[in-house]
Amino acid sequence: MTGRADEIVERLSVISDEIADLAIDSIREALRSGATARPAAEKRLTQARRAVEKAVDLLRGVEDEAANNG
Repeated sequence: MTGRADEIVERLSVISDEIADLAIDSIREALRSGATARPAAEKRLTQARRAVEKAVDLLRGVEDEAANNG
């Protein structure tokens, strides 16, 4: 993978971790307020994190293809 793609993968990985932290914060806040159901915000944040992780996997797949063709 190119250096630039590696940088993007690294940034996306950090973003994924930050989104996970937000999701956990959402759950904690819901528990503090007495909620008994999974917060809608946490569901959306988890979807966003999964989308970012998918982008990371796709970019890493580009590296695998380049290695196999190179």
